[in-house]
Amino acid sequence: MNGINIESTDLNLLKVFEALYEEGGASRAALRLGLTQSAVSAALGRLRTLYVDPLFVRTGRGLAPTLRANELKPLICEALNKCRQSLALVSSQSGGYQGRSVAIGLSDDFEIALGPRLIEAVAQRTPGLRLVFRQTHSRIVAEMLMAREFDLGVTAGGFSSRSLSREALGEGRYACLVESDSLPAGQVNLSVAEFVRRGHLLVSSGGFVGVVDEVLAAMGLQRQVLASTTHFAALPFLLQGSDAVATLPLHAARALAARTGLRLLPCPLDMPRYPIELGWRMDTLRDPAIKEVKAVVGGLLAEYKWQ
Repeated sequence: MNGINIESTDLNLLKVFEALYEEGGASRAALRLGLTQSAVSAALGRLRTLYVDPLFVRTGRGLAPTLRANELKPLICEALNKCRQSLALVSSQSGGYQGRSVAIGLSDDFEIALGPRLIEAVAQRTPGLRLVFRQTHSRIVAEMLMAREFDLGVTAGGFSSRSLSREALGEGRYACLVESDSLPAGQVNLSVAEFVRRGHLLVSSGGFVGVVDEVLAAMGLQRQVLASTTHFAALPFLLQGSDAVATLPLHAARALAARTGLRLLPCPLDMPRYPIELGWRMDTLRDPAIKEVKAVVGGLLAEYKWQ
């Protein structure tokens, strides 16, 4: 390793490393890079020699990174992003975003509510740029941003690191969804008693306790959770044909009710409000493509009627 220097190293190998890490397989990495699979395999062999490590090991689901690959990933991606930023200074002057991508970390409630409008707005403002949505939530968004797993984050807070910038753009509240057939046609509200009587579907990254349980506990009440899931998008299927109720952010509840047969109802509990925040790394906005997408995201969040 002492004899290796940057002058004798093919820096294109770093692009292959990034593609292998993010795509999880040689065939998909080859498609992404416009190379043959054999060329990617040969590049992987050279990377293994360069870093004296297997880097990726074959599993039943593709290639999994080794510990050394996990250590290298943020360093290599940061170096490549710096190169992209320098090229973007030229390409953005001619309006060229073809082949560029910007990754946004968000939970699927925001993706459901804002995703279609965001795709349309970005396509109009930065033609040719691809959006990448990646799942996150407030407990892990700062860590994922710092690890450069995405460029911008949209969550209910969580941007507490000194190395991150954040902007509060709204305040969210909760609503309920039920199967339409589980309510009389004219009923537009749930009483607290009926809310507690019904079974509940919980959407939670942990799967056991949610904010509803905390509010009910303060009232001396408790509910029966029939099942939990990590994704709001599953609710139309899980609520179908049942008497259960789901409590979720109003923006996601509106979007799901508009596209399914579910009934949107106000939550009968005095639920706490929560911040809607956009966060980013301090060096991110040097990239004109990310700066443009941030402006679109920030504009949509600021204009959205959260109440």
